[in-house]
Amino acid sequence: MNVLSEPHFHNEEAAFERLEAIVWPEGPVCPKCGNCEQTRITRVTGATARTGLRRCLECKKQFTVKVGTVFESSHVPLHKWWQAAHLLASSKKGISAHQLHRTLQVQYKTAWFMFHRLREAMRSGDLSPMGGEGKHVEVDETYIGRLKGAPKKRGGGAHKNTVVTLVERGGIARSFHVDTARMGNVMPIVRANIAKESALMTDESGIYRRAGQDFASHEFVTHSKDEYVRGDVHTNTVEGYYSIFKRGMKGVYQHCGEQHLHRYLAEFDFRYSNRIALGVDDNNRTVRAMAGIVGKRLKYRDSSGVGAA
Repeated sequence: MNVLSEPHFHNEEAAFERLEAIVWPEGPVCPKCGNCEQTRITRVTGATARTGLRRCLECKKQFTVKVGTVFESSHVPLHKWWQAAHLLASSKKGISAHQLHRTLQVQYKTAWFMFHRLREAMRSGDLSPMGGEGKHVEVDETYIGRLKGAPKKRGGGAHKNTVVTLVERGGIARSFHVDTARMGNVMPIVRANIAKESALMTDESGIYRRAGQDFASHEFVTHSKDEYVRGDVHTNTVEGYYSIFKRGMKGVYQHCGEQHLHRYLAEFDFRYSNRIALGVDDNNRTVRAMAGIVGKRLKYRDSSGVGAA
């Protein structure tokens, strides 16, 4: 007996029931007209009826729980979506689309698109300030991959994608793909996402030299002088995040196009912000990922630039 033995991973009816309990905790809601009166929504039955199909007696439209979510128009069985979500949510450094296509026995293109839809579901969109009084927020930047058309170089980050990450100690992470690591690009993100009462922790980069006027305090470590910890002043938390992120990007995914980087960042942010240290186990993390499917659509042509959804 293991976690993947649960009915919703193998049975289509159980998969719909499990998802409905998450998306419709108080009962079905018509995505067409918004009707939530349970006596005015019926289940469509019959030999030819699709699993989970319902009919709204107000607008006369039929729908399933997948309508209005990233699963809409997908021909992949819902129980396989559950398997994919669990594998992605429970793999600390991610899982490749090639591995998923072999495991679920779907085409590689299907597996690749499934993961992009799930990454879209993992995107939180939370704009509430991080940190607060008595809390520390670390900020750092890193470089990953190579910009399209840029020649390969031995050192520096000018030819790579720039990522800025904010990590609240003992809390969540938020990452941003920016054009360049300049004050004009980074500081607006820092100011918009961190509460002014927070203690800001960075390295000695000149990007943050004026940050002290925006927060309760700003301390930094001087890596160029081999200083990494000074009391509670350090950036080890955000660097630990980058360690996991880069191991996943280089060891599992190996290549990421610039246009897709924001989705991979959403995936790693989601797992970090819903980690076991915060009391979120693999099952709860999967449920939280599935709860994020509502109100989001991602068509194949939007993610790849080729073909249609």
